[in-house]
Amino acid sequence: MLPFYLLLVFLGLHVSIAEDCKGCVPLDSYSFDKVISKFKAALVKFDVAFPYGEKHEQFGKIAAATKDSPDLLVAEVGIKDYGNKDNSDLAKRYDIKKENFPAVRLFLQGKTEPLKFIAEKDEDFNANNIKRFVRAKTDIYLGLPGCIEQLDKLAEEFKTANEKDRKEILNRAKIYEQTLPEEQRAATKVYVKTMERILERGDIFIQTEETRISGLLKENLPTEKKRAMENRRNILQSFTHRDEL
Repeated sequence: MLPFYLLLVFLGLHVSIAEDCKGCVPLDSYSFDKVISKFKAALVKFDVAFPYGEKHEQFGKIAAATKDSPDLLVAEVGIKDYGNKDNSDLAKRYDIKKENFPAVRLFLQGKTEPLKFIAEKDEDFNANNIKRFVRAKTDIYLGLPGCIEQLDKLAEEFKTANEKDRKEILNRAKIYEQTLPEEQRAATKVYVKTMERILERGDIFIQTEETRISGLLKENLPTEKKRAMENRRNILQSFTHRDEL
């Protein structure tokens, strides 16, 4: 009886330390295909059966931030390597090994193979980087730190417009610069300056500026400077064609 009792205690401990992922839809082998096929995009985390820790918390932030997005499903699959080995068939189907947990995949409607989110370092596995990944691969709007939704929409128009229309869009952005609240003025200036530089130098400016910012972010920057650079990179992504990423 003692081993069985200890097993119950062990399992109970795992349940108690597992953290809720509010907004995450739990999927299993029976529901997986039926559910994700209903959504334009499905962001799925494959993990241990009772996940916890910083990476789990970061994924939870995405679910909370996208609760009003009807096109994006945020879900998780808990995989057991004991007992009936629940959902291990899904891990096998997508070639996900236990040592790679948590593994995030983006499933696009009509596509068979999911896209893989890759974090080179543990600290790269965070909500903002995963949201950038989703924005780069879909046309689903996800707000990022430093971004302004009205101006993100102008950036979307700008990147496919001809030169004449781009100048008109720039003028509309300058109006926002004068009318938005003070705390958003600095971000608005970044949108305006980016449009001006693209008009001066062409679309190549986006690539060279992205390279420059990525280089700066690898340096040991003060916290505020690093945050400003990350916000600038987020805004720059609004001007980037998805097929260029």
